[in-house]
Formats: sequence, C-alpha cells, structure tokens
Amino acid sequence: MRADKQSVSRLVKTARGQVDAVLKMIEDDRYCMDIATQLTAAESLLHRARREVMKAHLDGCVCEAFESGDEQERSKKLDEILKLVDKCCE
Repeated sequence: MRADKQSVSRLVKTARGQVDAVLKMIEDDRYCMDIATQLTAAESLLHRARREVMKAHLDGCVCEAFESGDEQERSKKLDEILKLVDKCCE
C-alpha cells in the first residue's frame, strides 16, 4: 500500500470507534436521528480513508502502469478502478 499508513489507520480506527459507539447507542435505545448522524460520521471517515488509498494507488501503481507502456497492465489497472467506482456508486 502506498498511502500514508498512519493516516489511513487513524481514520479507520476512529471510524471503528464511532461504529462501536453506534452499537452502544442502539443497545441504549437512543434517538434514531442521533444514531443516523453517527453512522454518517463513520461513513465519512471511511470515505476519506478510501480516498487516500485510491489517490496513492493512482499516483503510484496506475501512473507506473501507464509509464511502462504495457497495454495489458494499463487495462488491468483501469478495470480495477472502474470496479471500485461501480461498487461505491451502488
């Protein structure tokens, strides 16, 4: 992985903490909108982590594939990105 591991780990760990807090809120029968707000915050953190990983992938692996001139490798990298974009947009 080429992304800043410390930064991505921090974002994911913070999201994990928020998800744990949401589970406690559910157990405590807290107000639905408070739960929804915390879920949105966790999603936002995971989105930021995914963005950092993808940016590093584009800056590194994908650029290298294009610079190499290997058409098959370029196609593979583009297909990977398109599959992820499709999953994110479902």
